[in-house]
Amino acid sequence: MGWVTKEQIARAREINALDYVMAYESGNVARVGGGYRLKDHPSLAVNHDGWFWHSQDMGGKTALDYLVAVRGYGFVDAVCILIGDKAAERSMPKDIVPPPESKAFSLPPRNTNNTRTIAYLQSRGIAKPLIQDCIRKNILYESAKYHNCVFIGRDGRGKARYAALRGTLADYKQDVAGSDKRYGFLLPPKNPNSNTVAAFESPADALSHQTLCLDGFIPDFDGWRLSLGGTSPLALTHFFEQRPEVTRCLICTDDDEAGEKAAAKIKGLPCIEVERSPPPCGKKDWNDALLALQKVERMRNKSRQSDSPCK
Repeated sequence: MGWVTKEQIARAREINALDYVMAYESGNVARVGGGYRLKDHPSLAVNHDGWFWHSQDMGGKTALDYLVAVRGYGFVDAVCILIGDKAAERSMPKDIVPPPESKAFSLPPRNTNNTRTIAYLQSRGIAKPLIQDCIRKNILYESAKYHNCVFIGRDGRGKARYAALRGTLADYKQDVAGSDKRYGFLLPPKNPNSNTVAAFESPADALSHQTLCLDGFIPDFDGWRLSLGGTSPLALTHFFEQRPEVTRCLICTDDDEAGEKAAAKIKGLPCIEVERSPPPCGKKDWNDALLALQKVERMRNKSRQSDSPCK
């Protein structure tokens, strides 16, 4: 059955049950009130505080507890699964039903052009050259059917493993079915040896931060920009595992309760230096801050033009 170190156990315990369930069993949950219920165990509730199996009168907080008590994995195998050890043998008893297989991941068909995606992101204040750069790098395109923005997360071999859809015609936000939330939308730095990553909740926030730097509203930042696809730190922990040379993190989650909870989780990650970097101007997220600063700049330019002696 093997063995695991205290450090590996500690890393596994950092992942809470809700983050695991939403990342790997999203097709097996139904929203109920402020939390979720499992479809294959309707009496099992899970939320940000942990999980509780009412019919069995038992519960826990972490994904490790969940895998052992609910899914029937041996302790060592559960730890290996959570820290990404693919060589681990699973010891699931035969009388325990495994989690249902999620739908196979597949990117939506592409539109013949990216006109609406570019126009929409520009309306959000994001610089057109940055949008076009993402399209060239094949991490952004426009879907054919609904003209959604498709933000892609790729693995180290360049294979698409995750995609976030954002509507250009309506307020629509959804991950593509089967997405692996360990692989977030990632903007690389100019210096590939950068030891710093900035963590955002959404691709639009990452691009807004990049635009703020480009336009001189905030100091330049030459580090990785990673979208978590929400507030779960799974994409960030996986990023650190893949790039051990990155040891510093700017926590750029939203300036609200959920963003602060996410920041607290990230601050608890081992062996990294962290700095909280909330959006400026007292705004909730980075796109709100970008639009606010651009509005102020337009008003200043208009005022300067009206005061011109040549007018």
